[in-house]
Amino acid sequence: MGYNYLIYKAIHVIFVVSYFAGLFYIVRLMIYHNDTQSMEEPKKSILAEQYKFMKSRLWNVITVPAFSIMVIMGANMLFKNPGLLNAGWMQFKLGVIVLLSAYHFWCWKTIQEQKKDIHKYTSVRLRMMNEVATIILFAVVFAVIQKGGFVQHWPWAVISFFLVGFIIMAIVKIINRNNKN
Repeated sequence: MGYNYLIYKAIHVIFVVSYFAGLFYIVRLMIYHNDTQSMEEPKKSILAEQYKFMKSRLWNVITVPAFSIMVIMGANMLFKNPGLLNAGWMQFKLGVIVLLSAYHFWCWKTIQEQKKDIHKYTSVRLRMMNEVATIILFAVVFAVIQKGGFVQHWPWAVISFFLVGFIIMAIVKIINRNNKN
């Protein structure tokens, strides 16, 4: 591996962090925007407009550019080192990236709906959806760090990810059991 490859890798990691920060915060903003629906006017309108503005800025200025650079640097590393495509951990990571892309699309679609004052999800459901990015990040980090060990024990790893996801979702549900939203 050359020096340039390590630079691409560093940039990739930096934008993975930026992208996930954007994902974590965008869903929190969706939750806060959703919560405005039960407020009285003019507070409801004022806060709803502010959350629409904040989501637009976060999505368009931080999240999507970070996603783009993350993907470009990741693809560049695969181009520079195509042997990675034969590694089981990388195949798993790329599969999880497909799920991440679906989650990215869901976030974008939900932002567009809320921009039109369509609120399909309860706040509790949005809180649960907020944990999807956590589970995806958990899976990718374990696969990348453990590499061969991950591949060797992949069934247990996948079971563990689902178990962690179930535990996180159950905790969110328990904490918010009295929340009607």
